[in-house]
Amino acid sequence: MRTYPPRTRSRRAVLTGAASVALAVAAGLALPQPAGAAETAPVGFGAGTTGGGSTGAVTVSTLAAFKSAVTGGSAKVVKVSGLIALSGQVDVGSNTTIVGVGPSSGFTGGGLRLKKVSNVVVRNLNISKAVKTDAITVQASTKVWIDHNTLSSDRDHGKDYYDGLVDITHGSDYVTVSWNTFKDHWKGSLVGHSDNNASEDTGHLHVTYHHNYFSDVNSRIPSLRFGTGHFYNNYVVGAETAVHSRMGAQMLVENNVFRNTQVAVTTDHDSDVDGYANMTGNDLGGAATEVSRVGTFTKPPYSYSAEPASSVAASVTSGAGAGRL
Repeated sequence: MRTYPPRTRSRRAVLTGAASVALAVAAGLALPQPAGAAETAPVGFGAGTTGGGSTGAVTVSTLAAFKSAVTGGSAKVVKVSGLIALSGQVDVGSNTTIVGVGPSSGFTGGGLRLKKVSNVVVRNLNISKAVKTDAITVQASTKVWIDHNTLSSDRDHGKDYYDGLVDITHGSDYVTVSWNTFKDHWKGSLVGHSDNNASEDTGHLHVTYHHNYFSDVNSRIPSLRFGTGHFYNNYVVGAETAVHSRMGAQMLVENNVFRNTQVAVTTDHDSDVDGYANMTGNDLGGAATEVSRVGTFTKPPYSYSAEPASSVAASVTSGAGAGRL
């Protein structure tokens, strides 16, 4: 019988360093930028995604204005000011950049759907408590960058009261998920929705996750079927099962940190066919691994720089989430 480390829920105290910031401002010194703040383009499989590019931005603060602003395939940049309540999901058109204004703008009660679109950027949003739906759904879409968002619900309801935080399905392709905070949720990020969808998904679902902070997310960090996933420099705290490769998926799990986690990487749970995983440079923190098949995906087809696991927790906790651009 496999023995797992005990799982306890924890909350981290965050020190703001306000006194140091005040002294720096008084002295006329430049303030340090959070890690990842300088990124103006995606790294990974989503490279080349530009969204609305340099198109002049429109700022919206109501649901009606937001729905109107993100409709259609023309190039557009939409700034969301304030927290907008919604139910269900709002469909987003192609060639769109959506960015929150400040640290606390976004949506509550529902989320965004990218369906049969291309070239979409979603940044700096707070999306919380999307009831019976995903915070962000990417469906049959290509070239997507999901960056510096804070995505959450709560663990007070059953695991099906909310759905996923970021779900990528129906043959979607070339997606980067970077510098986000995922927290207080059951099912984090599902890539490939069904064991029976090989005909649509095989050869697609190329997804990069880097520098994300998963805090008290139970599982699917991520769960990947059929596709190819690169999971590097992420910080996972408080998971039951984190990375899950299934149905022949290929996963490269590189230089991540796991804490208070039962199973860091698995290839043999809950599917008809096991997946594949390669692991290198990770700090497991005592978590178990259940890798039945080692895969062939060892070198991504793009340029990137993976920092050592020893610096990941500091980089991610200082740089991930909304308000860190």
